[in-house]
Amino acid sequence: MAWCRALLGVLLCGAAAGAVAQADPATLDYRLSARALAPDVYVVEGANADFSRANGCNIINTGFIVSEDGVIVINTGPSKRYGEQLRALIGRTTAKPVRQVLHLNLHPDYFLGNQAFADVPRLATAATIEGMRAEVKSYEDNLYRLCGDWMKATEAVLPDRTVTPGPLLPGTPRFELRELKGHTASDLVLIDRTSGVVFAGGLVFVDRVPTTPHARLSDWLLSLDALAAQPFKTLVPSHGPVIDDGRGIEQTRRYLRWLDSSFDAAAQRGSEMTEVLAQPVPAEFRSWAAFATEYPRNVVHLYPAYELKSLQAR
Repeated sequence: MAWCRALLGVLLCGAAAGAVAQADPATLDYRLSARALAPDVYVVEGANADFSRANGCNIINTGFIVSEDGVIVINTGPSKRYGEQLRALIGRTTAKPVRQVLHLNLHPDYFLGNQAFADVPRLATAATIEGMRAEVKSYEDNLYRLCGDWMKATEAVLPDRTVTPGPLLPGTPRFELRELKGHTASDLVLIDRTSGVVFAGGLVFVDRVPTTPHARLSDWLLSLDALAAQPFKTLVPSHGPVIDDGRGIEQTRRYLRWLDSSFDAAAQRGSEMTEVLAQPVPAEFRSWAAFATEYPRNVVHLYPAYELKSLQAR
């Protein structure tokens, strides 16, 4: 087993690099696999799609890092079952204990697997914890509706400790936390300076339409500028494939800029929301995962503010 834990590059314990295992609705098995991005740094890739029963609502890339003192888990997935299977996967990968869990923002698939980690410290920023507390009932209701049996026995366990920007572990410069915003009011980025891996959370989407229920586009674009200036070898978005270049940052930036300009122009024309939904969308964006569901949500989430701004200017 030791050779399997150390194996890097193309394979990890028989799992092909870049492959995302297909969830099995018949057995409620997520079929999670860990892929090594660097020594002791792993990603567990979800489907690049929208929530569905077919994928068990597993559309998030979670991860874990095996440090000298134990395992740091990055996000815990959309359900109790996911969290349990993630913890079992960690146990098969390393003999070291889980030391702590880090939540990068307030969205449900970042923390609804926490029941499996109730015995260890669970960290998030104060703003993220406040947001989770405000939204948790709707999160549970929505995911039960969307995911059915995958959500059985899932009950939210919130983070129990606050974290601030700076070193993740006191006295250990390897791990740095940066707090940005825009995708939500508080978007954590975890930088592993030893491996060059950056867990960028929901700030970056790759080949997928961004989600926007808590978005502020101007702040988000500034955060993308900050990320683009951060050197890295590997970037892990919460949604979409892991990348080793700036493609995801640029994709997300292009999309947000297009949303901003097209919504502003539509509001200036006096367009109704139905007209915005029917307007032409660049082919690049239409080809991305979850376009059919996420773009209408983008319009519902964001366009009313553009209408209000236009009316106030008249």
